[in-house]
Order: sequence, then C-alpha cells, then structure tokens
Amino acid sequence: MALEDLVMPKLGESIMEATILKWLKQIGDAVEMDETVLEIATDKVDSEVPSTASGVIEAILFNENDVVPIGTVIARIRTEESDGETAAPRPLSARQPEPVAPEQEQEAEVVSSTIKPEPGGTAAAKFYSPLVLNIAASEGISMSELEKIPGTGKEGRVTKNDILAYVATRSHQQTPAAGVTPPAAPAKEPPQNSSLEISRYSGNVEIIEMDRMRKLIAEHMVRSKQTSPHVTSFSEADVTNMVMWREKVKKDFEKREGTRITFMPLFIEAITRCIKRFPLINSSVEGDKIIIKKDINIGMATALPSGNLIVPVIKNADQLNLTGLAKRVNGLADAARNNKLKAEDTQGGTFTLTNVGTFGSLAGTPIINQPQVAILAVGAIKKRPVVIETPQGDSIAIRHMMVLSMSYDHRVVDGALGATFLSAVAKELESFVPVEV
Repeated sequence: MALEDLVMPKLGESIMEATILKWLKQIGDAVEMDETVLEIATDKVDSEVPSTASGVIEAILFNENDVVPIGTVIARIRTEESDGETAAPRPLSARQPEPVAPEQEQEAEVVSSTIKPEPGGTAAAKFYSPLVLNIAASEGISMSELEKIPGTGKEGRVTKNDILAYVATRSHQQTPAAGVTPPAAPAKEPPQNSSLEISRYSGNVEIIEMDRMRKLIAEHMVRSKQTSPHVTSFSEADVTNMVMWREKVKKDFEKREGTRITFMPLFIEAITRCIKRFPLINSSVEGDKIIIKKDINIGMATALPSGNLIVPVIKNADQLNLTGLAKRVNGLADAARNNKLKAEDTQGGTFTLTNVGTFGSLAGTPIINQPQVAILAVGAIKKRPVVIETPQGDSIAIRHMMVLSMSYDHRVVDGALGATFLSAVAKELESFVPVEV
C-alpha cells in the first residue's frame, strides 16, 4: 500500500493560509487524478483543490472551516494495494477525528487554550505556521516568548488570532520605571458575553456579523499596515485629450471588438510605461532583500456585488496593446462579478491600480496589496476651470481633471522616487496621443 500526501497548495506570494470550505470527497471515496477533492478560500478568491493521485481517500486531517497553512498535509490518498493484502491500520494522527458532543467539543477547546509547552521544550516540538512566525518576527517576539502563548488551534497550535490577541495585550502592558511603585491593579471586570457585548451599544442599532470574505480582507489590510510603513503622494492630471478621444471612438470600438473601451486600459498602459523607467516600483521585500520583478503584472481592484473587493491580475500587461488590455480588463471584471475567477487570476500581481473615482471619490489613500510595494488610485474625472499656459500667454479653460494618489512602502520607495513616478504617470496621461483602434 502506498500513501500519497495531499497538501494545501500555494496560491500566491502573499497567501500563507487558506480556509477549507467543503470536502467533496470523504474517507473511503475513490478519486481520480486531478479530480476535485475539496473547496478552499483565501482573502483573494475561492478555489478548488484537485487530487494529485488516483486512489482512495485514506485520511482527512482537517475539518471544514479549519484555517490551514500553505504546504500542510490535509489528506492522504491510498494509491495501490496488492491482491490479498490487508491494509495496515492507520496511525491515530491520520484518522478522521471522531465526532464529539457539543459539550465535549466546548470542553476540549477550553483545555486546548490553556495548554503550555513544558519547561525545557524545544521549538521543534511545536508547529508554527509561516504567518505566525512572520508576525512574531515583525513584532519582536522571541521563540521562547512565542512558546508561552496559549494556542486555540488544532492540537493546541498557536493561530493567527492567538498571536494578534497576544500582541494587542502586550502592547498595552507598561513596565514601571525603577524605584516607582506600580499602581494597584484595578478590580477585574466580569467576563463579557454576547448579551453584555450588545448592551454596550445604546440607541437603535443593528449588529451585522462579518462574512468570511470581509474577515479575510480585514486581516489582510491590518497585516499590510503592520508590515509596510505607508506614505501617500498626490498629483493631478489634465486628461481632456483622453476623455474626448474615448467619447469619439467608444461606439465603433465596441461594435468592432465586441467589448467596451473604458479608462482602465488607458491608465494601465500609462503605468506600464512608467514602471519600465522606474523598475524599483515593481518589486517586493523579503527580509533585507529587494526582489525586483521583471514581469509587469497589474492588479486591478474590482468591486463585487456584495460590496467586497477582489484584485484580479493582468499578466504581462506591458506586452498587450490597447485592444488586448480592454478585452482582458473587461473579461476579468465580469468574471469577478459573476464569481467565476480562477485561483491563477488573482496570483502574481506586481503593482495594483484602484479606481476610487468609480464611486465618486476625488482621491483616496489606498492600502498596499502585500507583498507589493506600491498601489495607485485614480479619482473621479471632473470638469474644472484651470489656467492653460500657451506661447501667446495664459488663459482659463474648462478641462477634465483627475487626481492621482499612490501609497508606497517607505522601506523601499523613498519620497523622491514615489513622487517622481506618480508625476511621470500624470504626464503620460496628459500627453495622451489619440490612436487608431
């Protein structure tokens, strides 16, 4: 008998874990190579995990709704068995957990949350996900201190929520100065429960539980702010030539190409030109190393009907002409709104563009999409009277103006580079030359 490990697949550079949504196969079920075994979700997209071998599901190691680190074994597949051979009993750790009563499950959670490593234990005795280790490193938490954090995860493992809760408590603790007597500890407050929590809100309120995707987005945004020191620069562009050209060609373009021409492909085209001039903008950080990406893959923030955002990626955007960009932009946007994006559609982004003007905003201060180092936002295009400089003198004219803003990681991108790049994009948009499409 041979066993094949099915592991949680890597779904992108910034994705360290995924949530199991649904098992489509159970223990004892036959499965073919590349047949879907389970559905998973990340903060970017829902996806399916195919089988890596043909055989029978021998063990399922995690339950639905469990959050599993990338690279972890989640199931085992028995791929072959000789005639007359009796399958060896599975080790206890590989068996599907036996169902327990709700009272027992609650008691088990309480016990697991109080488990601490024994004195003299080593780091190798406990498993820590890459995400937990990354948070520990960024917060200056030593391994000995990490071992003291009680874990509420499977087999007492420290989860992301455990370490974030510890960091929040730790940041509020203050060490008294030498010779100063610390004040008496305040009386303990009664433990909070749902009724007490609700009672804190006065007046006529409605409490809405975050859906799964909103929770993942919230965690991703908080992690980005904790990872990168954000700086935002602003610029302004006169996009009158671009607006007038689009208005002139949009009907013929849609009739001929079967897709709409929006401003997004025009913005992406300008950004890719500038990235080639300033390649450090198209990079990521790993420890003390800067990884400059040779491929220019532009992510575009897209609003979903639920109100959440997702970022599909246009791969090798610099190699597409305007028609190709338009078709790719519209195809990904439609797939996102209809929940038809594939996992690879959200992977590999090197720079992100978000159009806050779609919702009427003049400008925004976007949060960096990790592990990238910059994100650019374009605001609403508005007609305004502006001063026009000509050889004959200055004059006032009505022009289509747009504000651009870019947040960047100050560990890599200094203010001079960030402002210079943003100004270069604005000049590209202003110098737009009408083209035949």
